[in-house]
Amino acid sequence: MEIPKISIIVSTYNAEEWLKKVLWGFEQQIFKDFEVVIADDGSKAPTKELLAEMAEKVHYPIVHVWQEDDGFQKSRILNKAVTACSADYIIMTDGDCIPREDFVQVHYINKEPGYFISGGYYMLPMNISKLITLDDIENQRCFNIQWLKDKGIPQTFKNNKLTAKGFISKILNWVTPTNASWNGHNSSGWKKDIENVNGFDERMQYGGQDRELGERLFNFGLKSKQLRYSAVCVHLDHKRGYKTPESIAKNVGIRNATKKEKSVWTFYGITK
Repeated sequence: MEIPKISIIVSTYNAEEWLKKVLWGFEQQIFKDFEVVIADDGSKAPTKELLAEMAEKVHYPIVHVWQEDDGFQKSRILNKAVTACSADYIIMTDGDCIPREDFVQVHYINKEPGYFISGGYYMLPMNISKLITLDDIENQRCFNIQWLKDKGIPQTFKNNKLTAKGFISKILNWVTPTNASWNGHNSSGWKKDIENVNGFDERMQYGGQDRELGERLFNFGLKSKQLRYSAVCVHLDHKRGYKTPESIAKNVGIRNATKKEKSVWTFYGITK
């Protein structure tokens, strides 16, 4: 089998309903030459069964990287998934983010040595997250702002994430006040760059581990591209039971040390 041009890491944990919609979103992609690597932080059997079912329905190969459930250990499973990627270039997203049909293409055509890409997301409320069907994904209705308004989405500036095209999206990418940081829901970079900073810091649980990786990539000399209004996904709603004040405080301390010491390498990453 030929090596794909892109590896896409999708993180998940016991969320088959959302994951199925995300995998179906990747089936609709204009750019087809990719594999999907599932970074599974200890899901039970139904996730494995879903992946076997979806592997028969989608055009792309699915690689299932799984580890025992040991609490929230996303950094650890992401490092294992990075190692499992066969392409030189990696997109990272979450199992609750449905990609628009041009999602992979936008990352692919904007990749550049010395850079990583930071994309955006459009957050949906729980009621709309639930009612999106596979047919809505296939026909891209869930990215149509009028369809979403009919379901109750208010008129706000963030709607530009779904409506901006071409030159307008480039201007909005340029003027947005949001930093082009590494975001777990929508970022991409070269596998060798991620390996050169030793991946994610596995001491970090929920809260900022993605950004800390990005900060080490910056310290390593990389720049970032802001594609918040071009690389688009809709973010399905879910509870965050793993978010604790302790994990947030611990991660803030690690990130502060990374900034202060201008760290490039973590001793708690891919290579131990």
